[in-house]
Amino acid sequence: MSETDNKKEIRLLEAVLPHVLFDGWTRKAMIAAAKDLDEDISVFDLAFSGGAIDLITLFIETADDRMEAELIKRDVLTLKIRDRITLAIRLRLEMYSEHKEAVRRAANILALPQHLVRATKLTTATVSRMWYATGDSSTDFNWYSKRLTLSAVYGATFLYWLEDKSESHFKTWEFLDRRIENVMQVETAKYKCRERLKQKPDISGFPSPARFFRNLRTR
Repeated sequence: MSETDNKKEIRLLEAVLPHVLFDGWTRKAMIAAAKDLDEDISVFDLAFSGGAIDLITLFIETADDRMEAELIKRDVLTLKIRDRITLAIRLRLEMYSEHKEAVRRAANILALPQHLVRATKLTTATVSRMWYATGDSSTDFNWYSKRLTLSAVYGATFLYWLEDKSESHFKTWEFLDRRIENVMQVETAKYKCRERLKQKPDISGFPSPARFFRNLRTR
């Protein structure tokens, strides 16, 4: 039975990854991978017509798939929302751990102006999948605000992780906990503000406007 297109592309990607460490996300890395697989380079050209950026896109989307599957496996919906999001971000970065240098090089490519739209779409997709996998079903303005907030937390944690040389990235997880705590404090403050706005103000201590104007007429 022939492999599906997706499985074939993932097989080609996995063959390229060891060579990215030395050759980057380049055609040279793809040629080396083709040689390893005893395939013609045209196989890669057909699978990744956009070149390196298509390979990087698959690399990121595959990590998203693995993250989502792992969240389901761990019954993430049984956790508190704070713990769900923390776990999602941590798992997502752990999916990259084996290929950290490849991730760094991919980030540098995605940071180029010509790839800004692709980079934005990929980040949005990753964050959206985090929210969906952790039980979010919002469709109103909250859909956007939640994704903007999580994008900021994930982006900051991702950059910290890239430079983190601590054992098992424990400093990154401490950093993540602090960022989540900051967000929770803001959300708590917003909730309290909304609740106060819902309440009718206590005006018992203020003079009656009606009485004030009656007094004016009697003078």
